[in-house]
Amino acid sequence: MKRSLSWLVLAILMVSVAVLSLSTTSSAQVGFGISVRIGPPALPVYAQSICPGPGYLWTPGYWAWSDDDGYYWVPGTWVVAPVGMLWTPGYWGFGDGFYRWHPGYWGPHVGFYGGINYGYGYGGVGFFGGEWRGRDFFYNRSVVNVNVVNVRNVYTRTVVVNNRRNVSFNGPGGIEARPTRDEERYEREPHRAPLSNQMEHEHAASRDRQLFASQNHGRPAIAATGRPGEFRGSHIERARAAGEPYRAPKMSPREARSPSEGSRGFSASPRNAGNPRANSNSNDRAMTRPENRDVRNNNASRNRQQMSSRDNPRPPKQDKVAQRQDRQPQRQAQAEQKRSEKANRAQPRPEPKGNGREQRR
Repeated sequence: MKRSLSWLVLAILMVSVAVLSLSTTSSAQVGFGISVRIGPPALPVYAQSICPGPGYLWTPGYWAWSDDDGYYWVPGTWVVAPVGMLWTPGYWGFGDGFYRWHPGYWGPHVGFYGGINYGYGYGGVGFFGGEWRGRDFFYNRSVVNVNVVNVRNVYTRTVVVNNRRNVSFNGPGGIEARPTRDEERYEREPHRAPLSNQMEHEHAASRDRQLFASQNHGRPAIAATGRPGEFRGSHIERARAAGEPYRAPKMSPREARSPSEGSRGFSASPRNAGNPRANSNSNDRAMTRPENRDVRNNNASRNRQQMSSRDNPRPPKQDKVAQRQDRQPQRQAQAEQKRSEKANRAQPRPEPKGNGREQRR
C-alpha cells in the first residue's frame, strides 16, 4: 500500500513539473517577435511536398526577417509533432506603422494566425489537414499530400476555403481578421515553443542566398521540403510563381528595423550574435554614458584652472610687435640727444675777450 502511494505521489510530481515547464516555455518564447517598417512579400505559389510517414505534421512556409538582408523564405516542411499537439503558424501583423512578427507555437488547439491562407489545411482559421485520435494522427487526404502506402491513417473531408489571396500579413492593406472567442481562449492554453529542428530549419534558410526575397523576387527556388533542413533531394518543391508582383523596398533592412525590438522569427539572428557593433557604434555608446561625460567635464575644468593660475602669461606675438613699435620713437630721441652731446664736447671753447690785456696791465 505504501509503495503504491509513493508511486502515485511521484507521478503527480512529474506531471506538475511537466506542466510548469510547458507553461514557462510558452511565456518565454511565444510572445517574442520583431517589428519592421517594410511589409513581407506575398506568399509564393507552390505544391506541398509528400508526407514522409506517420506522425508528421505540416508546418507551412513563411517569410522571416534578417537585419542584414531583409526578408527570406523559410520553406514549408513536415515535422514529427508532439503527441496530441497541433501547430499554430506564425504571422505578420501590421499596426502603428510597423509589421510585427507573431511566432508560431504548439498547443492542444490551433489558435489565431492572422487569417492568413497558408494552404494545405491552414485556410485562415483553424486546421483541417488532420486530427489526433488518441496517440495517432489521421490525415485529411482532400487537403494534404499523403501516400496511402506510407501512411494508412487517412480520411477524406471536403474543405471550403473562402480566402484565396496570397497576402502574407494581417492588418490594413492585408487580411483584416480578428481572433474569435475560441481562438482567444486557445491562446491562453499552455503552449510549447518551436522544436529545435524547426529552429535549425529557419537558421539553415537564413544562410541560403537563393531564399532571400532580394534574390528570388518572391519566388523561392526551395518553397517546400520533406523534412526540416532538407534542402536537397527529390522531395524539394520549387515555387511555381510569386504570389504578387515583387516590389523592391525603398529602404535598407537596417533603416526598416525597429530599434526597440530584438531578433527574428524563432531566435536571435546568428549573423549579429556576439557582435557589439552590428546595430550601432560601441564608441558612440561609450561617449554618451553619464560617467564619461563627468570625466570630460572635470578634465576641462582642471585645464581651465591651470591656465588661470599662471602668474606671468606670455603676451601674444601681436602685442610684442605693438610694444616694439611704441618704443621705437623714444629710442630715436635718446640716440639724437646722445649725438648732440657728443658733438658739443668735440668743439673748442672760445676765450673770454679782454681778460689777457687786463692781466698784463
